[in-house]
Amino acid sequence: MNTQNSQKNLDITHNEQDNRFETTVDGQTGYVSYQDRGDTLVYDHTEVPQALEGQGVGSALIKHALDYAREHDKKVVPQCPFVASYIDKHPDYQDLI
Repeated sequence: MNTQNSQKNLDITHNEQDNRFETTVDGQTGYVSYQDRGDTLVYDHTEVPQALEGQGVGSALIKHALDYAREHDKKVVPQCPFVASYIDKHPDYQDLI
């Protein structure tokens, strides 16, 4: 991830039971949740603890979630405004919508 002040080498996991991609930094967990609708993933919420804001954690989670969708040939519905904004700023993900 090449954003300003970004966290490097985040360990992002796919928590399939809770339908979300998550990472824990300094005991704080951030995540992007989704609804699986077969060939489409609806990304409905991004949560980054206040202590981790501004460090690129949310962007890293979203990038990971979008890369997952691409790798699994799924379309994306960016219901979460943060996900929609990320896609707007990164046109290489427009094809997923």
